[in-house]
Amino acid sequence: MGRRPEDSAGVDLLDWDAVPDARLILTCGLPGAGKTALARQLATDRGAVPLTKDEWLWALGSTPWDAPTQEKVEHELWRLAQEILRLGLSVILDFGLWARVERDEIRSVARGLGVAVELHYLAVPADELWRRIDERNSQPPWDGYPIRRSDLDGWLPLFEAPDAAELALFDPPPASD
Repeated sequence: MGRRPEDSAGVDLLDWDAVPDARLILTCGLPGAGKTALARQLATDRGAVPLTKDEWLWALGSTPWDAPTQEKVEHELWRLAQEILRLGLSVILDFGLWARVERDEIRSVARGLGVAVELHYLAVPADELWRRIDERNSQPPWDGYPIRRSDLDGWLPLFEAPDAAELALFDPPPASD
């Protein structure tokens, strides 16, 4: 019978007890808030799998403006996130999560899987969002499909910022070592 796979430190890769507790980490905010930068940093710091909707849309030859494809990608990334969580690994969903009902549903499903759920809300003033978006619009791939100021202005009243009561429903980040 063959040996079980081990990593370079000799840890049994099939010993699920060696995997730290899985967490679902959510980023929440409007475009330009810094969600993707935060998701990348958290992925590095926590050894989590980042699932960034816009990156997947671009990689598939679509754009964030393609609503039907966006909906399908979100659905598939959420399905993939649940599979990864079941394997005992942490996942970062970088979707924006503008509506409380979305955040409530995701939290409920993840808790049903037995994982902690963090919400990282990035509150950024509208003028700073626009400054960041305008800068991003000058670089590929956004230069071909830029966000206009009127788009941002239309989104501001649609975004349901989490309040203190909602934030209290989520788990705090683990204490750092």
